[in-house]
Amino acid sequence: MQITRQADYALRAIYHLTKLEPTQRAATSQIAQEQRIPPSFLAKIISQLSIAGLIHTSRGARGGVMLARKPEEITILEVVEAIDGPIALNECTTAPESCPFGGNCPLRRLWCGTQAELVEKLRNTTFAQFMAEAANSTVIAA
Repeated sequence: MQITRQADYALRAIYHLTKLEPTQRAATSQIAQEQRIPPSFLAKIISQLSIAGLIHTSRGARGGVMLARKPEEITILEVVEAIDGPIALNECTTAPESCPFGGNCPLRRLWCGTQAELVEKLRNTTFAQFMAEAANSTVIAA
């Protein structure tokens, strides 16, 4: 399973905004440059994050993008689902009838359990927690 590049970019954009002061705005060009996101791709992502209520946007000379809520109130899951929709490791986790074995599939229980663990982990990880962990970790050069 792999999240989409768009969801990864959305996480990077929110990460960038969590580093700012609560009332500070960032230009999308700045986010794109610092997070290495293609500007045209970022525009679509910003729109989706705004619709999801995760960020506020404003145009003009004093415009930009800012978080709509505190980092402790935004989860990794919210951002991923705002872009990719609900997480599904396999089609059978949401539609058991799609499997030729139906409800008797020997793998369905594994997929459903693993998916539930992943969703719970992402739901319970806020950007505030993520930022704290990132600040405490060190990057080891290879």
